[in-house]
Amino acid sequence: MEPPQNSPEKKDWYQRFSLQSRIQHMMLGGSVTALILTGIPLWCLARPEFMWWTQNSMQDQGFIEIVRIVHKIASVLMIVVCVYHLLYLAFSREGRREFIEFLPWPKDFVDVTHNCLYFLGIRKERPRFGRYTYYEKFDYWAVYWGCVIMIGSGMTLWYTDLSVKYLPWFTYDLAALVHADEAILATLAICVWHFYNVHYNPARFPGTLLWWHGKMSLEELKEDHPLEYEEVMRKQQNAEQEIDD
Repeated sequence: MEPPQNSPEKKDWYQRFSLQSRIQHMMLGGSVTALILTGIPLWCLARPEFMWWTQNSMQDQGFIEIVRIVHKIASVLMIVVCVYHLLYLAFSREGRREFIEFLPWPKDFVDVTHNCLYFLGIRKERPRFGRYTYYEKFDYWAVYWGCVIMIGSGMTLWYTDLSVKYLPWFTYDLAALVHADEAILATLAICVWHFYNVHYNPARFPGTLLWWHGKMSLEELKEDHPLEYEEVMRKQQNAEQEIDD
């Protein structure tokens, strides 16, 4: 939890993510969670061999319609978040700065090799990461790829008549297959890859509230993002010198 305002350790916490970033993350996480939970029964609906665990509820037409409505509402929310994020990147100083930080650089490829050698015991120290590690950048760009596929195939399934008219090559069956396969891949990536790095990692287990309050201890920042830590300390020292002068 966030340290209390009167805590002596308050100065040892660094505000790493703004309210703007946290709201976008929570909205995206909420919409994706709803899409997964409603997408599973809809996926099973077309596959009788997988309907045994939810057969009684799936026989209720009213339940099916509710699931479809919630799925569509969640998909609209995800689209809104994606569009807003693009505007945030284009028209806000913070967004442009974050976008530059997320771009892949040659150092990231060096860090991949360095980290593999560290895991193998060949290197004694971990790579010195900046604001974002190479696997955090992978997480970020995977969302772009996933959203393009999910939104594109989802719109094809939603507006079938328009799709047949303007995209005759992208058939309903093909769109359904792409939509389902990408959804399974995204779910596994979130539940295994992302959740391990953020929550299941022994250093953070049983989880972190960074997504909620946006704060990271300076000790953790120094351990996981030493280059960013040095930049923060340098700015703090410069600010203190300006005050003294």
